[in-house]
Amino acid sequence: MKLLIGDTFPTIEVRTTNGDITLPDGFAGHWFVFFSHPGDFTPVCTTEFVGFQKRADQFAALDAKLIGLSVDDIDDHHAWIAWMSDHLQIGVEFPIIDDKDRSVSLTLGMLRPDQIESVTARSVIVVAPRGVVRTILEYPQELGRNMDEIVRIVKGLQLFDATHLMAPANWPNNEIIGDKVLVPPSTELSASQVADQHVTQLSDWFRYRAVT
Repeated sequence: MKLLIGDTFPTIEVRTTNGDITLPDGFAGHWFVFFSHPGDFTPVCTTEFVGFQKRADQFAALDAKLIGLSVDDIDDHHAWIAWMSDHLQIGVEFPIIDDKDRSVSLTLGMLRPDQIESVTARSVIVVAPRGVVRTILEYPQELGRNMDEIVRIVKGLQLFDATHLMAPANWPNNEIIGDKVLVPPSTELSASQVADQHVTQLSDWFRYRAVT
């Protein structure tokens, strides 16, 4: 069944390079970023794994765990990790799921049951601390992911959860309002609140303010 935003991430027992993990309970109380790949020793996926690892501290600062998946087995994963260490001088520390039988990819709707190739198993799923799916991204095999955008997604979701303010396009470098954020149209503000919060109102539905 295809996952949708707002769904609860299904309970799955996975075998990883860092041991067995139950999702989402193994990351309960934390955000986690789940990202899948069609195979080990593939060039685009290798650049992505390096990109995630190089931003591990940024994700950790957001209390966001990383967990990868590749449609290969644990032995291949460890050999791939060793290759990246030897040739690219990067040590991949986040867990990588063994999905040789494709059961996880099928459970999460990343592959069709009759699909022979696994090239479409290239998804990113951002999950909130209570196990709710908040963002889903899908990529073709020829296009590498933008890791900075995934960091931005987690920041933007956490901003909304903390303040109920919305991040505009390209935030924090929006072409209209810069690093400011949007007040949802459904939010009712009194005149004094508008003044106190330094809200700029271009209309009754386009309002923005600084993050404080």
